[in-house]
Amino acid sequence: MIIIIAAILFGGLVGVILVGARLRRLVPAEHLSADSKDAVKLALGLVATMTAILLGLLVSSAKNSFDTARSEVIQMSAKIALLDRILVLYGKQTDAARRALRDSVTEGVRRTWPPDGRRPATLDPNEQMGDAVYAAISQLAPMDDAQRALKAEAVTLMIQLAELRSLVQAQAVSSLSRPLLVALVIWLVVIFLGFAILAPPNTTSTLALLAGAFSVGCAVFIILELDYPFAGVVRIPSEPMIRTLDHLSKQTS
Repeated sequence: MIIIIAAILFGGLVGVILVGARLRRLVPAEHLSADSKDAVKLALGLVATMTAILLGLLVSSAKNSFDTARSEVIQMSAKIALLDRILVLYGKQTDAARRALRDSVTEGVRRTWPPDGRRPATLDPNEQMGDAVYAAISQLAPMDDAQRALKAEAVTLMIQLAELRSLVQAQAVSSLSRPLLVALVIWLVVIFLGFAILAPPNTTSTLALLAGAFSVGCAVFIILELDYPFAGVVRIPSEPMIRTLDHLSKQTS
């Protein structure tokens, strides 16, 4: 879907370039004098500057959203590993809780990063499996102060993991402003139409405009990809969770 949007934008800008080339033939010669071109270039330069600023804002917003989600995944991976270590220190009574934790993480990885890569990511947590881990930890009966402290820490980590999982799910919505995207497209149309009218009718100028349109399409593609960090080509890597899952599988096997 994202690549289709970027392709449509590129195709639309190519159409604008072709329209501008046709309009150039209809513009009276006096309107294409050196003074007129300079005035138009100044106006287009202003629009191009605003467009560059807006593109930078959109890239920054999408990158911040991507980095936040990636940081939360890394935190979840670290907290899961720490939780498993605490359960190991508690004793053999936690075997059921550790198996439940491993199964819950396995299900979460499978839903977030589908093995075939074709199905969309499912960020809704499996609440039953998560509740099973929490219930198994809550049912532990500490025998001394050390076990009581470990149980309290394990419960705290479970709550923190639930909070992080909820944050990842809540932040899955787009953070980009549609009015800003519409403004960006309008300004791009103005820029390419103006340059197509002013550009001399030769292959070099046409190729330069096409290269600019392709670059803009790629920029929008990257922005949209970063805004959906668990889907598409640019996605949050699953390696931190996979390594943690492999560790859990070895420890509980």
